[in-house]
Amino acid sequence: MRHFFCFKNAKTCFRQSNFDIFTKQSVQNYQMEKMDHFYLDYEEPIKSCLLALRDIILRQNPEISAAWKYGMPFFYFRGKMFCYLWVRKKSGQPYLGMVEGKHFDQPFLLQEKRSRIKIMLFDPNEDLPLETIESILQQALQLYQK
Repeated sequence: MRHFFCFKNAKTCFRQSNFDIFTKQSVQNYQMEKMDHFYLDYEEPIKSCLLALRDIILRQNPEISAAWKYGMPFFYFRGKMFCYLWVRKKSGQPYLGMVEGKHFDQPFLLQEKRSRIKIMLFDPNEDLPLETIESILQQALQLYQK
């Protein structure tokens, strides 16, 4: 008997026999590979901007972890969706999406047509506003710790 395993957003399916072990580790390796490609497939300066944002997010708390979800890199805090990174197709601007952004009123966070999420856009040719990014991430962490 053969089993087929397909990953969302994957063009290939993996065929496994009864004797093969399809482990959680192999799924995590696949997700990490997809995340690596997400960052590395962009040209400079977008690539550097996204990598810097990833590092800034992960530095905020040791309980923040990265995972491949909905075809993009998501960051979780204690198992709850915290934020994500993406690039606008039209403008090519990277942005940080805050899952619970509706709780923040800062003018640099845009809600647009979203009900829950607000985003923070970045110009990849400019220095990242480190203090602003860290401030909003810390405020969000406090919200999750309540």
